[in-house]
Amino acid sequence: MEVGLLFFEPKDIGIDLGTASVLVFVKGKGIVLHEPSVVAINKDTKEVLAIGEEARRMIGRTPGHIVAIRPLKEGVIADYDITAKMITRFMQKVGAKGLLSRPRMMVCVPSGTTTVEKRAVKEAAAVAGAKFVRTIEEPLAAALGAGVDITEPTGNMVVDIGGGTTDVAIISLGGIVKSESLRVGGDKFDEAIIRYVKKEFNLAIGERTAEEIKIKVGTVYPGGRDETMEARGRHLVTGLPYTITITSQHVYEALKDPIDSMLSLVRRLLDICPPELASDIIDRGILLTGGGALLHGLDRLMAEHTMVPTHIAEECVSVVAKGTGKALESLDILGDSID
Repeated sequence: MEVGLLFFEPKDIGIDLGTASVLVFVKGKGIVLHEPSVVAINKDTKEVLAIGEEARRMIGRTPGHIVAIRPLKEGVIADYDITAKMITRFMQKVGAKGLLSRPRMMVCVPSGTTTVEKRAVKEAAAVAGAKFVRTIEEPLAAALGAGVDITEPTGNMVVDIGGGTTDVAIISLGGIVKSESLRVGGDKFDEAIIRYVKKEFNLAIGERTAEEIKIKVGTVYPGGRDETMEARGRHLVTGLPYTITITSQHVYEALKDPIDSMLSLVRRLLDICPPELASDIIDRGILLTGGGALLHGLDRLMAEHTMVPTHIAEECVSVVAKGTGKALESLDILGDSID
């Protein structure tokens, strides 16, 4: 999704630089760009052929010399040059790359990101035209974007589920008290569905089919959904195109392991939470953000496993991007919580 072309020079920009997608927030305009973090390149010449939605449509459907790649893996930059080109192209789309436009930029990173990884993010943003770049951890940005007053001396727990990582954090007094990051997210869910279909049906399916299955019939709560859909792929025995019917129960079984890992992380952070903040979290509940929060039945399952009320943030996909924009307006309050 690209919200028009901007005929002005944005001064403050927040970027949710995700493994699966990039969202750009511009002060005064809101979310102006939401596109996949995919780049199509010519393997022989290294030329960039397409970026964003145009490149995503090429996944699994390109000639041998063209490859559609994701330059970010599990929340961090895997290919610096391609990431810098991707950010530059997106900045051009929103009118923030030019001789007169040198915006301030806030970019989110997963919890536990190393200094080297943060430096790579800052350098890529600087190449894209930013005159001032800071980074903020995703759970803190998610809380800001969801409207949580993080300046109060009360505990809030945020679980941000992106394409590459799940970040869990306990937040109080404008900073993160405890946090951990798990390299499990939407991509791992898709991979689990691909493996399950291969094992149970001898069928090879692609990433896009797995994502469609997850959205249309998927659930992580036992008996929470009863839907079916047809999935097409290549039969591993005959080598021919083949169609199967996949159910919500199939997806529940496929996603059990990655979901159990996520629940274990949340419980572990609750176990080490200071007692006073734990009391606040019981009162306020757990806030789910990110695209993974939309996984059917996840809020109900987490509430049962943790005995803590669990809520999905409004516009959960865009709250991190909105939070990065708000962070630029709250530099003095956030202090050491941003780099």
